[in-house]
Amino acid sequence: MKRAMLLGALVAAGALGLVAAQGQPGPKVIDVEKVRDNLYMLKGGGGNTAVFVGTSGVVVVDAKNPGWGQPILDKIKELTNKPITTLINTHTHGDHVSGNVEFPATVDIIVQENTKTNMEKMDIFKEHNGHGLPKKTFKDRMTLGSGADRVDLYYFGRGHTNGDAWIVFPQIRAMHSGDIFAGKNLPLIDTNNGGSVTEIGDSLQKAHDTIKNVDTIITGHAPTTMTFGDLQGYADFNKDFVKWAQDEKRAGKTADQAAAEYKVPDKYSSAGFTGNVNPLFGGLKAMIQQVYDGK
Repeated sequence: MKRAMLLGALVAAGALGLVAAQGQPGPKVIDVEKVRDNLYMLKGGGGNTAVFVGTSGVVVVDAKNPGWGQPILDKIKELTNKPITTLINTHTHGDHVSGNVEFPATVDIIVQENTKTNMEKMDIFKEHNGHGLPKKTFKDRMTLGSGADRVDLYYFGRGHTNGDAWIVFPQIRAMHSGDIFAGKNLPLIDTNNGGSVTEIGDSLQKAHDTIKNVDTIITGHAPTTMTFGDLQGYADFNKDFVKWAQDEKRAGKTADQAAAEYKVPDKYSSAGFTGNVNPLFGGLKAMIQQVYDGK
């Protein structure tokens, strides 16, 4: 019961990703990977941040854990002297949005509409009188800029949360997937913020089938970029996991029994996919139980 209460409190605070950061003072080091001539991936301090340098300004995707907003701003100054005009958050969790509060008020913050509702519940924004909350939202799609500066935002349905945004830079054939595709592991499903293990595979498939001309994906947490083919593999991986869990339920297995038996199929393990699950929301057993419950 105490553990469940703790997890609930962490979720309510938007504290995903903060557990490991607590009690670790020290320099905030951001590593930079150049993805394209004008696109960078900033690693460390939470989820991966994308920095897209346009003709006259900079678009940033995700702002990491508390205290990491200023290090992001400082690092961007090393990359370009152009002003930051836009900050896009892929979803509501604290390791992707907390740095928002350190960005200037002049920056437009944009999220999927469900993410705005989720973010408004977070303590960090209440403590900062709403500074860092989004100014603009979209439902299914939004386009910013044009030509070489174009950025397309998409939402394809529930997965990691109920507001997972996909950020596409079409002219350079790249995108940021956030935590709906965080890496080659089983996903972390936040049902308290509308996530769905039974729907994530379909949402991933819609992204793959709808988005065109992308070669490179910055994921939510993987230390290296992924390919568009990896996205199809991840969609299949998730859909097959749900089917396997449904078969286990029909066979009369408990969630505990199924979790003890689960093995990543060879066709996925050989491609680098793993059965690792972040334990924050109960790990593998909880995911299986969510399938059993149709969530």
